[in-house]
Amino acid sequence: MKYTALRSIACTTLVAFSLVALAPPAYAGVIPTEDALVVAAADASRARLDALLAREDVRAQLLAHGVDPTLVASRVASLTDQEARDLAADLDRMPAGGDIVGTVVFVFLVLLLTDLLGWTDIFPFTNKGSIGK
Repeated sequence: MKYTALRSIACTTLVAFSLVALAPPAYAGVIPTEDALVVAAADASRARLDALLAREDVRAQLLAHGVDPTLVASRVASLTDQEARDLAADLDRMPAGGDIVGTVVFVFLVLLLTDLLGWTDIFPFTNKGSIGK
């Protein structure tokens, strides 16, 4: 009885070690700091994009434009690391409400021009119709 139990333990151990021997060896190496930072930046960009898509006002705007938010989330998830970093960087460069200073200057110039042409009477300091004569 002892011999059979010892034999089964030996066979099980032999099979286990044989399977371990068939596994490919693992290699350890040092990851350069730049590579680790690139991965961290990509993860941060994805987290930022996911947080943006999770906001209720963003989801409402997507639905208002006929876009399914789950489709957008799946497309953002399928972006490469570089594309995710680029998109997050583009969001930083885009103005939140548009270029308000440029808009105000444009509206002022249009109103000034129409006032000088005599089409409107908005500014008291202009000579009404001075350009049209």
